[in-house]
Amino acid sequence: MRRLRFAQPVRLLLGAAAFAACSATAFAADAVKIAFIEVLSGPFANSGQTSLNQLREVVAQLNATASPTDAKLQIVPFDGKGSPQESASALKAAFDQDIRYVTQGGGSGVALALIDAINKQADRDPGNAMVYLNYAAQDPSLTNDKCSFWHFRFYPSSEMQIEGLTTYLEKKPEIKKVFLFNQNYTHGQQVAKASRAYLARKRPDIQIVGEDFIPIATVRDFAPYVAKIAASGADTVITSNWGTDLGLLFKAAKDYNLNINFYTFNGNNPGIPAQIGSWGAGKIWSMWNWGSNAPTPALEKIAVAYKKKVPDEDFIYASHWYTMHMLRAALRKAKSSDPTKVAFALEGMKYDSPLGEVEMRKTDHQLLAPVYMGVWAKQGSPGVKYDAENTGYGFKSEVVWEPYLSAQPTSCQMKRPPA
Repeated sequence: MRRLRFAQPVRLLLGAAAFAACSATAFAADAVKIAFIEVLSGPFANSGQTSLNQLREVVAQLNATASPTDAKLQIVPFDGKGSPQESASALKAAFDQDIRYVTQGGGSGVALALIDAINKQADRDPGNAMVYLNYAAQDPSLTNDKCSFWHFRFYPSSEMQIEGLTTYLEKKPEIKKVFLFNQNYTHGQQVAKASRAYLARKRPDIQIVGEDFIPIATVRDFAPYVAKIAASGADTVITSNWGTDLGLLFKAAKDYNLNINFYTFNGNNPGIPAQIGSWGAGKIWSMWNWGSNAPTPALEKIAVAYKKKVPDEDFIYASHWYTMHMLRAALRKAKSSDPTKVAFALEGMKYDSPLGEVEMRKTDHQLLAPVYMGVWAKQGSPGVKYDAENTGYGFKSEVVWEPYLSAQPTSCQMKRPPA
Protein backbone atom coordinates (compact mmCIF):
# COMPACT_ATOMS: atom_id res chain seq x y z
CA MET A 1 0.00 0.00 0.00
CA ARG A 2 1.41 3.36 -1.03
CA ARG A 3 1.96 5.77 1.88
CA LEU A 4 1.29 9.47 1.30
CA ARG A 5 4.14 11.82 2.06
CA PHE A 6 3.92 15.54 2.77
CA ALA A 7 6.50 18.20 2.24
CA GLN A 8 8.03 19.56 5.48
CA PRO A 9 6.01 22.84 5.55
CA VAL A 10 2.77 20.94 5.02
CA ARG A 11 3.63 18.43 7.75
CA LEU A 12 4.39 21.31 10.13
CA LEU A 13 1.14 23.03 9.21
CA LEU A 14 -0.90 19.89 9.80
CA GLY A 15 0.94 19.27 13.04
CA ALA A 16 0.19 22.80 14.23
CA ALA A 17 -3.46 22.40 13.29
CA ALA A 18 -3.68 19.11 15.16
CA PHE A 19 -2.02 20.66 18.22
CA ALA A 20 -4.43 23.59 18.10
CA ALA A 21 -7.40 21.21 17.86
CA CYS A 22 -6.10 19.20 20.79
CA SER A 23 -5.48 22.38 22.80
CA ALA A 24 -9.00 23.58 22.10
CA THR A 25 -10.55 20.35 23.28
CA ALA A 26 -8.12 19.30 26.02
CA PHE A 27 -9.62 21.67 28.56
CA ALA A 28 -13.10 20.38 27.75
CA ALA A 29 -12.11 16.72 27.74
CA ASP A 30 -11.97 16.24 31.50
CA ALA A 31 -14.97 17.02 33.70
CA VAL A 32 -14.39 19.39 36.58
CA LYS A 33 -15.52 17.50 39.66
CA ILE A 34 -16.93 19.45 42.60
CA ALA A 35 -17.29 17.81 46.00
CA PHE A 36 -20.57 18.72 47.71
CA ILE A 37 -19.93 18.26 51.44
CA GLU A 38 -23.15 18.70 53.38
CA VAL A 39 -25.55 17.28 55.96
CA LEU A 40 -27.09 14.34 54.09
CA SER A 41 -28.17 12.28 57.10
CA GLY A 42 -29.73 12.98 60.48
CA PRO A 43 -32.34 15.61 61.47
CA PHE A 44 -31.01 18.30 59.11
CA ALA A 45 -30.75 15.99 56.07
CA ASN A 46 -33.73 17.61 54.36
CA SER A 47 -31.85 20.90 54.02
CA GLY A 48 -28.75 19.21 52.64
CA GLN A 49 -30.63 16.99 50.19
CA THR A 50 -32.72 19.88 48.85
CA SER A 51 -29.58 21.94 48.39
CA LEU A 52 -27.96 19.04 46.51
CA ASN A 53 -31.01 18.64 44.26
CA GLN A 54 -30.98 22.31 43.32
CA LEU A 55 -27.22 22.41 42.80
CA ARG A 56 -27.53 19.50 40.39
CA GLU A 57 -30.30 21.33 38.53
CA VAL A 58 -28.13 24.44 38.09
CA VAL A 59 -25.20 22.31 36.89
CA ALA A 60 -27.44 20.37 34.49
CA GLN A 61 -28.60 23.64 32.93
CA LEU A 62 -25.02 24.88 32.64
CA ASN A 63 -23.81 21.65 31.06
CA ALA A 64 -26.70 21.69 28.60
CA THR A 65 -25.60 25.12 27.34
CA ALA A 66 -21.84 24.46 27.48
CA SER A 67 -19.71 25.30 24.48
CA PRO A 68 -17.49 22.61 22.89
CA THR A 69 -14.48 23.99 24.78
CA ASP A 70 -16.19 24.13 28.18
CA ALA A 71 -15.35 21.49 30.75
CA LYS A 72 -18.50 19.77 32.00
CA LEU A 73 -19.18 20.21 35.70
CA GLN A 74 -19.85 17.14 37.85
CA ILE A 75 -21.19 17.16 41.43
CA VAL A 76 -19.91 14.43 43.76
CA PRO A 77 -21.83 14.37 47.08
CA PHE A 78 -20.25 13.55 50.46
CA ASP A 79 -22.11 13.31 53.77
CA GLY A 80 -20.35 15.63 56.19
CA LYS A 81 -23.11 14.99 58.77
CA GLY A 82 -22.88 18.60 59.91
CA SER A 83 -19.71 17.77 61.83
CA PRO A 84 -16.41 19.63 61.35
CA GLN A 85 -14.52 16.36 61.90
CA GLU A 86 -16.68 14.29 59.53
CA SER A 87 -16.57 17.05 56.93
CA ALA A 88 -12.77 17.24 57.12
CA SER A 89 -12.67 13.48 56.56
CA ALA A 90 -15.00 13.89 53.58
CA LEU A 91 -12.69 16.57 52.22
CA LYS A 92 -9.75 14.16 52.41
CA ALA A 93 -11.79 11.49 50.64
CA ALA A 94 -12.59 14.01 47.89
CA PHE A 95 -8.92 14.94 47.57
CA ASP A 96 -7.98 11.26 47.30
CA GLN A 97 -10.45 11.00 44.41
CA ASP A 98 -8.55 13.81 42.65
CA ILE A 99 -11.32 16.37 43.28
CA ARG A 100 -9.95 19.90 43.62
CA TYR A 101 -13.15 21.92 44.04
CA VAL A 102 -15.50 21.76 47.01
CA THR A 103 -18.75 23.51 47.86
CA GLN A 104 -20.48 23.66 51.27
CA GLY A 105 -22.79 26.00 53.17
CA GLY A 106 -24.51 24.21 56.04
CA GLY A 107 -22.71 25.52 59.10
CA SER A 108 -19.85 27.94 59.72
CA GLY A 109 -18.13 25.53 62.10
CA VAL A 110 -17.78 23.11 59.20
CA ALA A 111 -16.64 25.94 56.92
CA LEU A 112 -13.84 26.92 59.30
CA ALA A 113 -12.66 23.29 59.51
CA LEU A 114 -12.62 23.00 55.72
CA ILE A 115 -10.65 26.23 55.31
CA ASP A 116 -8.08 25.07 57.86
CA ALA A 117 -7.60 21.73 56.07
CA ILE A 118 -7.46 23.34 52.62
CA ASN A 119 -4.89 25.90 53.76
CA LYS A 120 -2.66 23.18 55.20
CA GLN A 121 -2.91 21.14 52.01
CA ALA A 122 -1.96 24.16 49.87
CA ASP A 123 1.01 24.92 52.14
CA ARG A 124 2.24 21.31 51.91
CA ASP A 125 1.73 20.90 48.19
CA PRO A 126 0.93 24.13 46.28
CA GLY A 127 0.55 22.18 43.05
CA ASN A 128 -2.38 20.24 44.52
CA ALA A 129 -4.45 23.02 46.07
CA MET A 130 -8.24 22.98 46.44
CA VAL A 131 -10.76 25.78 45.90
CA TYR A 132 -13.63 26.13 48.38
CA LEU A 133 -16.88 27.62 47.01
CA ASN A 134 -18.94 28.62 50.06
CA TYR A 135 -22.61 28.98 49.15
CA ALA A 136 -24.14 29.76 52.57
CA ALA A 137 -21.81 29.65 55.64
CA GLN A 138 -22.14 33.17 57.04
CA ASP A 139 -19.60 33.66 59.84
CA PRO A 140 -17.90 37.06 59.31
CA SER A 141 -14.51 35.63 60.30
CA LEU A 142 -14.47 33.62 57.06
CA THR A 143 -13.77 36.84 55.16
CA ASN A 144 -11.91 38.62 57.96
CA ASP A 145 -9.26 37.10 60.24
CA LYS A 146 -9.82 33.57 58.83
CA CYS A 147 -9.88 34.64 55.19
CA SER A 148 -8.11 32.41 52.69
CA PHE A 149 -7.07 32.75 49.05
CA TRP A 150 -8.71 29.37 48.45
CA HIS A 151 -12.09 30.36 49.93
CA PHE A 152 -14.83 32.28 48.08
CA ARG A 153 -18.17 33.16 49.69
CA PHE A 154 -21.17 33.57 47.40
CA TYR A 155 -23.63 34.47 50.17
CA PRO A 156 -23.90 37.54 52.44
CA SER A 157 -22.18 37.28 55.81
CA SER A 158 -24.28 37.52 58.96
CA GLU A 159 -22.96 41.06 59.49
CA MET A 160 -24.09 42.08 56.01
CA GLN A 161 -27.56 40.79 56.80
CA ILE A 162 -27.63 42.38 60.26
CA GLU A 163 -26.59 45.67 58.64
CA GLY A 164 -29.63 45.50 56.39
CA LEU A 165 -31.99 44.26 59.10
CA THR A 166 -31.06 46.91 61.67
CA THR A 167 -31.29 49.63 59.01
CA TYR A 168 -34.86 48.45 58.47
CA LEU A 169 -35.63 48.24 62.20
CA GLU A 170 -34.22 51.74 62.65
CA LYS A 171 -37.36 53.02 60.94
CA LYS A 172 -39.78 50.85 62.94
CA PRO A 173 -40.54 52.81 66.14
CA GLU A 174 -43.14 50.21 67.18
CA ILE A 175 -40.32 47.72 67.80
CA LYS A 176 -39.08 48.32 71.34
CA LYS A 177 -38.08 45.01 72.92
CA VAL A 178 -35.97 42.34 71.23
CA PHE A 179 -35.16 38.75 72.24
CA LEU A 180 -32.07 37.14 70.66
CA PHE A 181 -32.51 33.40 70.08
CA ASN A 182 -29.73 31.50 68.31
CA GLN A 183 -27.98 28.17 67.99
CA ASN A 184 -24.87 27.82 70.16
CA TYR A 185 -22.12 27.80 67.57
CA THR A 186 -19.99 30.38 65.84
CA HIS A 187 -22.67 31.74 63.48
CA GLY A 188 -25.34 32.04 66.17
CA GLN A 189 -22.92 33.79 68.50
CA GLN A 190 -21.86 36.21 65.76
CA VAL A 191 -25.49 37.08 64.96
CA ALA A 192 -26.21 37.82 68.61
CA LYS A 193 -23.07 39.93 68.95
CA ALA A 194 -23.71 41.92 65.76
CA SER A 195 -27.40 42.41 66.62
CA ARG A 196 -26.47 43.95 69.97
CA ALA A 197 -23.80 46.20 68.49
CA TYR A 198 -25.75 47.43 65.47
CA LEU A 199 -28.98 48.03 67.39
CA ALA A 200 -27.06 49.96 70.05
CA ARG A 201 -25.68 52.21 67.30
CA LYS A 202 -28.87 52.68 65.28
CA ARG A 203 -31.67 52.21 67.83
CA PRO A 204 -30.23 52.68 71.33
CA ASP A 205 -33.78 52.91 72.70
CA ILE A 206 -34.48 49.25 71.86
CA GLN A 207 -34.13 46.94 74.87
CA ILE A 208 -32.57 43.50 74.56
CA VAL A 209 -34.93 41.73 76.97
CA GLY A 210 -33.51 38.22 76.64
CA GLU A 211 -30.91 36.04 74.97
CA ASP A 212 -30.67 32.26 74.61
CA PHE A 213 -28.33 29.88 72.83
CA ILE A 214 -29.40 26.30 72.11
CA PRO A 215 -27.33 23.26 71.07
CA ILE A 216 -27.82 22.44 67.38
CA ALA A 217 -30.30 19.66 66.50
CA THR A 218 -30.75 18.63 70.13
CA VAL A 219 -33.86 20.39 71.48
CA ARG A 220 -37.14 18.69 70.65
CA ASP A 221 -39.55 20.73 72.76
CA PHE A 222 -39.34 24.49 72.27
CA ALA A 223 -42.39 25.28 74.40
CA PRO A 224 -40.29 26.35 77.45
CA TYR A 225 -38.27 28.72 75.27
CA VAL A 226 -41.40 30.20 73.72
CA ALA A 227 -42.89 30.72 77.20
CA LYS A 228 -39.66 32.48 78.24
CA ILE A 229 -39.81 34.74 75.19
CA ALA A 230 -43.45 35.58 75.93
CA ALA A 231 -42.65 36.31 79.59
CA SER A 232 -39.85 38.70 78.59
CA GLY A 233 -42.34 41.06 76.98
CA ALA A 234 -40.46 40.96 73.68
CA ASP A 235 -42.25 42.26 70.63
CA THR A 236 -39.55 40.91 68.29
CA VAL A 237 -37.26 37.89 68.03
CA ILE A 238 -34.08 37.86 65.96
CA THR A 239 -32.98 34.30 65.21
CA SER A 240 -30.40 32.72 62.93
CA ASN A 241 -31.70 29.20 63.67
CA TRP A 242 -32.05 26.87 60.72
CA GLY A 243 -33.21 23.33 59.98
CA THR A 244 -35.44 21.57 62.47
CA ASP A 245 -34.40 24.04 65.18
CA LEU A 246 -36.28 26.79 63.35
CA GLY A 247 -39.22 24.63 62.31
CA LEU A 248 -39.80 23.36 65.85
CA LEU A 249 -39.47 26.90 67.24
CA PHE A 250 -42.23 28.06 64.91
CA LYS A 251 -44.38 25.06 65.77
CA ALA A 252 -44.13 25.86 69.48
CA ALA A 253 -44.77 29.57 68.87
CA LYS A 254 -47.82 28.72 66.76
CA ASP A 255 -49.17 26.36 69.45
CA TYR A 256 -48.68 29.13 72.02
CA ASN A 257 -50.25 31.64 69.61
CA LEU A 258 -47.34 33.98 70.21
CA ASN A 259 -48.22 37.15 68.33
CA ILE A 260 -44.85 38.87 67.87
CA ASN A 261 -42.36 39.47 65.03
CA PHE A 262 -39.72 36.88 64.08
CA TYR A 263 -36.84 38.14 61.96
CA THR A 264 -35.00 35.11 60.58
CA PHE A 265 -32.16 34.32 58.20
CA ASN A 266 -33.57 30.96 57.13
CA GLY A 267 -37.35 31.26 57.16
CA ASN A 268 -37.62 29.92 53.61
CA ASN A 269 -35.45 26.82 54.25
CA PRO A 270 -36.89 23.41 53.31
CA GLY A 271 -39.68 22.35 55.66
CA ILE A 272 -39.97 25.72 57.43
CA PRO A 273 -42.80 27.31 55.40
CA ALA A 274 -44.97 24.24 56.02
CA GLN A 275 -44.61 24.88 59.77
CA ILE A 276 -45.62 28.53 59.54
CA GLY A 277 -49.04 28.43 57.86
CA SER A 278 -51.54 31.23 58.30
CA TRP A 279 -50.30 31.97 61.84
CA GLY A 280 -47.13 33.59 60.50
CA ALA A 281 -48.77 36.10 58.14
CA GLY A 282 -47.28 39.53 58.75
CA LYS A 283 -45.04 38.35 61.57
CA ILE A 284 -42.40 36.06 60.00
CA TRP A 285 -39.60 37.77 58.10
CA SER A 286 -36.74 36.16 56.22
CA MET A 287 -33.41 37.58 55.05
CA TRP A 288 -32.02 35.87 51.94
CA ASN A 289 -29.97 36.51 48.84
CA TRP A 290 -33.07 36.28 46.67
CA GLY A 291 -36.78 35.50 46.89
CA SER A 292 -39.17 33.87 44.43
CA ASN A 293 -41.47 36.91 44.54
CA ALA A 294 -38.67 39.38 43.88
CA PRO A 295 -38.88 41.13 40.47
CA THR A 296 -36.13 39.06 38.86
CA PRO A 297 -37.49 37.42 35.65
CA ALA A 298 -34.47 35.19 34.92
CA LEU A 299 -34.46 33.53 38.34
CA GLU A 300 -38.25 33.47 38.41
CA LYS A 301 -38.14 31.41 35.21
CA ILE A 302 -35.71 28.94 36.82
CA ALA A 303 -37.88 28.68 39.95
CA VAL A 304 -41.07 28.03 37.97
CA ALA A 305 -39.40 25.40 35.78
CA TYR A 306 -37.93 23.67 38.82
CA LYS A 307 -41.31 23.61 40.58
CA LYS A 308 -42.82 21.83 37.59
CA LYS A 309 -40.10 19.18 37.79
CA VAL A 310 -40.17 18.86 41.59
CA PRO A 311 -43.62 19.91 42.84
CA ASP A 312 -42.69 19.38 46.51
CA GLU A 313 -39.67 21.72 46.43
CA ASP A 314 -39.19 25.45 45.94
CA PHE A 315 -36.06 26.71 44.22
CA ILE A 316 -34.38 28.87 46.88
CA TYR A 317 -30.63 28.37 46.44
CA ALA A 318 -29.79 31.32 44.21
CA SER A 319 -26.26 31.13 45.64
CA HIS A 320 -25.79 27.89 43.67
CA TRP A 321 -26.58 29.90 40.54
CA TYR A 322 -23.91 32.47 41.42
CA THR A 323 -21.37 29.83 42.41
CA MET A 324 -21.56 27.62 39.36
CA HIS A 325 -21.98 30.37 36.77
CA MET A 326 -19.04 32.35 38.15
CA LEU A 327 -16.98 29.15 38.36
CA ARG A 328 -17.74 28.52 34.69
CA ALA A 329 -16.69 32.09 33.85
CA ALA A 330 -13.45 31.68 35.85
CA LEU A 331 -12.66 28.39 34.08
CA ARG A 332 -13.11 30.13 30.75
CA LYS A 333 -10.99 33.11 31.80
CA ALA A 334 -8.21 30.89 33.14
CA LYS A 335 -8.43 28.55 30.11
CA SER A 336 -7.59 25.86 32.61
CA SER A 337 -9.10 23.84 35.43
CA ASP A 338 -5.99 24.33 37.56
CA PRO A 339 -7.29 25.52 40.97
CA THR A 340 -4.67 28.23 41.39
CA LYS A 341 -5.33 29.74 37.96
CA VAL A 342 -9.09 29.54 38.47
CA ALA A 343 -8.84 31.19 41.91
CA PHE A 344 -6.89 34.10 40.43
CA ALA A 345 -9.49 34.38 37.67
CA LEU A 346 -12.35 34.37 40.16
CA GLU A 347 -11.11 36.99 42.61
CA GLY A 348 -12.15 40.49 41.61
CA MET A 349 -14.56 39.12 38.99
CA LYS A 350 -17.56 41.24 38.08
CA TYR A 351 -20.44 39.21 36.72
CA ASP A 352 -23.72 40.17 35.07
CA SER A 353 -26.24 38.11 37.06
CA PRO A 354 -30.06 38.01 36.96
CA LEU A 355 -29.95 40.40 39.95
CA GLY A 356 -27.63 42.86 38.25
CA GLU A 357 -23.85 43.12 38.35
CA VAL A 358 -22.24 41.33 41.28
CA GLU A 359 -18.60 41.35 42.30
CA MET A 360 -16.32 38.86 44.03
CA ARG A 361 -14.37 41.35 46.14
CA LYS A 362 -10.66 40.75 45.68
CA THR A 363 -9.59 41.83 49.16
CA ASP A 364 -11.49 39.11 51.04
CA HIS A 365 -13.34 36.95 48.44
CA GLN A 366 -16.80 38.07 49.59
CA LEU A 367 -19.48 38.32 46.90
CA LEU A 368 -21.07 41.76 46.83
CA ALA A 369 -24.66 41.26 45.66
CA PRO A 370 -28.16 42.45 46.63
CA VAL A 371 -29.65 41.29 49.95
CA TYR A 372 -33.40 40.68 50.20
CA MET A 373 -35.91 40.58 53.02
CA GLY A 374 -39.40 39.17 52.67
CA VAL A 375 -42.46 39.04 54.91
CA TRP A 376 -44.85 36.07 55.05
CA ALA A 377 -48.14 36.88 53.32
CA LYS A 378 -51.09 35.21 51.62
CA GLN A 379 -50.65 34.17 48.01
CA GLY A 380 -52.55 36.50 45.70
CA SER A 381 -52.06 39.51 47.95
CA PRO A 382 -49.94 42.33 46.46
CA GLY A 383 -46.41 41.11 45.76
CA VAL A 384 -47.09 37.42 46.43
CA LYS A 385 -47.38 35.67 43.09
CA TYR A 386 -45.89 32.38 44.30
CA ASP A 387 -46.49 30.49 47.52
CA ALA A 388 -43.95 28.40 49.43
CA GLU A 389 -44.24 24.63 49.84
CA ASN A 390 -47.84 24.65 48.56
CA THR A 391 -49.06 26.44 51.71
CA GLY A 392 -50.99 29.23 50.01
CA TYR A 393 -48.57 31.70 51.60
CA GLY A 394 -45.21 33.04 50.50
CA PHE A 395 -42.59 35.68 51.22
CA LYS A 396 -43.40 39.09 49.78
CA SER A 397 -40.22 40.94 48.79
CA GLU A 398 -40.29 43.83 51.24
CA VAL A 399 -36.80 45.32 50.98
CA VAL A 400 -33.81 44.98 48.67
CA TRP A 401 -30.45 46.36 49.73
CA GLU A 402 -28.01 47.07 46.94
CA PRO A 403 -24.46 45.71 47.45
CA TYR A 404 -22.97 49.02 48.56
CA LEU A 405 -25.52 49.32 51.38
CA SER A 406 -24.81 45.95 53.01
CA ALA A 407 -21.07 45.69 52.23
CA GLN A 408 -18.89 45.53 55.33
CA PRO A 409 -15.25 46.52 55.88
CA THR A 410 -12.79 43.65 56.11
CA SER A 411 -9.69 42.97 58.22
CA CYS A 412 -8.53 40.27 55.79
CA GLN A 413 -4.78 40.10 55.23
CA MET A 414 -4.78 37.55 52.43
CA LYS A 415 -1.77 35.37 51.73
CA ARG A 416 -1.61 34.67 48.01
CA PRO A 417 0.47 32.07 46.17
CA PRO A 418 2.72 33.11 43.28
CA ALA A 419 0.58 33.97 40.27
